[in-house]
Amino acid sequence: MSTSTSANGNGAGHGSLAATRPTEVSKLDRVVIRFAGDSGDGMQLTGDRFTSEAAAFGNDLSTMPNFPAEIRAPQGTIPGVSSFQVHFADYDILTPGDRPDVLVAMNPAALKANLSDVPHGGTIILNTDEFIKRNLTKVGYATDPLEDDTLEAYQVHRVAMSTLTQGALADTGLGKKDAERCKNMFALGLLSWMYHRPTEGTERFLREKFAKKPDIAEANILAFRAGWNYGETTESFATTFEVAPAKLAQGTYRQITGNTALAYGIVAAGQRSGLQILLGTYPITPASDILHELSKHKNFGIITFQAEDEIAGIGAALGASYGGALGVTSTSGPGVALKSEAVGLGVMVELPLVVIDVQRGGPSTGLPTKTEQADLLQAMFGRNGESPVPVIAPLSPADCFDAAIEATRIALKYRTPVLLLSDGAIANGSEPWLIPDVETLPDLSVEFAAEPNSDNDSGEFWPYVRDPETLARAWAIPGTPGLQHRIGGLEKADKTGHISYDPANHDKMVRLRQAKIDGIDVPDLVVDDPSGGKARVLALGWGSSFGPIGAACRRVRKLGMPIAQAHLRHLNPFPANLGDILRSYDKVVVPEMNLGQLSLLLRAKYLVDVHSHTKVAGMAFKAEELQNLFSEIITGVTTEAAK
Repeated sequence: MSTSTSANGNGAGHGSLAATRPTEVSKLDRVVIRFAGDSGDGMQLTGDRFTSEAAAFGNDLSTMPNFPAEIRAPQGTIPGVSSFQVHFADYDILTPGDRPDVLVAMNPAALKANLSDVPHGGTIILNTDEFIKRNLTKVGYATDPLEDDTLEAYQVHRVAMSTLTQGALADTGLGKKDAERCKNMFALGLLSWMYHRPTEGTERFLREKFAKKPDIAEANILAFRAGWNYGETTESFATTFEVAPAKLAQGTYRQITGNTALAYGIVAAGQRSGLQILLGTYPITPASDILHELSKHKNFGIITFQAEDEIAGIGAALGASYGGALGVTSTSGPGVALKSEAVGLGVMVELPLVVIDVQRGGPSTGLPTKTEQADLLQAMFGRNGESPVPVIAPLSPADCFDAAIEATRIALKYRTPVLLLSDGAIANGSEPWLIPDVETLPDLSVEFAAEPNSDNDSGEFWPYVRDPETLARAWAIPGTPGLQHRIGGLEKADKTGHISYDPANHDKMVRLRQAKIDGIDVPDLVVDDPSGGKARVLALGWGSSFGPIGAACRRVRKLGMPIAQAHLRHLNPFPANLGDILRSYDKVVVPEMNLGQLSLLLRAKYLVDVHSHTKVAGMAFKAEELQNLFSEIITGVTTEAAK
């Protein structure tokens, strides 16, 4: 975090609140802030609003919400801690940041759960009202960390947020408990003052959010202003900070999460294909927001069906595709396991179907609110028999929009279910999204069968007559005169679709379905190597590992060590040039948030040894840990070459 300091008497920055006290203004290129408190303290809302302020100001940003799996963990305990980390900068960034420069801790549990992540010299802002003996005892503090040497390595600001908030709202008529609930807005106001964030958007948001409860809206606004004014008047904060807008590509941007981007991608795919969309789904963390968002867009021909279980959800989606619509289903890893038979049916009947898997830690119920990349092998092979399906994975929240459109393209063109592997880090994280021109999106229109296609004189429609280029079968809408046909889960005879138990036919149909997937047109893999080919080590990733790998590669290159980076969006089939790329490097490193699933596939298919680096902690990689890994491997390769 680079800084420069200058005197400035206008501490209001870009906000609407007036400043009176001169402060020093430190100019930064990037900042990482983490808001942490009890799950009832509104930390997700606070972080989201600060993120929106950063987005409105024009910073590049990346966020990492982190919340407990329990609906309401015991108050004041470490399992109940909820946090929201936002990284904003004046240049393009790739991750939510490894460690927070500023930690806002609303209680002792939040401090204890997050203190180890704060670098020495970092800033900690504490709500001192919560540091009472009972709360300290709950989390195992034998002594008050405000009174001993626990925090001596940090810049600590003690703020009685609860008391100050209640004082600011004394004349509103709200009870003590309701008034204290607004303390998260006090914290937001204070941080908005510290970093010269806009304020108009937050006040407008609060009035809209609590439009039916104007007294609550005004109370939150008063608390927000009180936090701003506290920063302006207290002697505790002698310095404020500025992070200039980032120089992003020209266009219109909005802040977007991965789940919202997936939903918008599905809407756009429906518009570009001309098909009605049916989302058949069952709520499951962390995928439920896709259902919530799509349910708002019925005006675009979107039907959302919340089924009684996972199996019914995908059954409805596949039925919609049978009827000439595009079926979509969303879930997480446990739901994919339940949907596996229906995905196999989709493979057999060869109908388009988009299956969105927002991965989380497993097995079984596992870690519902934590992230993982452990469903790759399930997506590839988690069905009975030979049941190949395409698999693609977005690399960031904004990329989810394009990934949804690409999954739809493949599903429609090749008449197949497609597995789209997002994960919790992408789904809940956010970043700026350059809103595309709709006319630049691909044409996804399809042609339905309109007449019999048998190659004899029968005048029948044969459902398994294939396009010679794509091997996709004809798609006939039920009820079309003269196009009666049979599809279903029993093996079908080639072309005619009659039920067949003939061994030779089964062998042929299995190989045809595999050949169809193998022949899907996917882009070649692109390698990023600023050294012009001098790199002997390739860092290869998929999914949400893109950000940490990219940030680590930037750091390694700044140290003068060349390294190449490539990232796989298409995981089945692999890009045609992948084998040649793998064999052209002395060492290939594959970081994954699993026990080495992509590494297993690469070794099996290309007979190339790869260095598998794995993590299954429910948290994303840190750029720092990958930087150390890459540096060590590059040093080893260089040393070996010199012998």
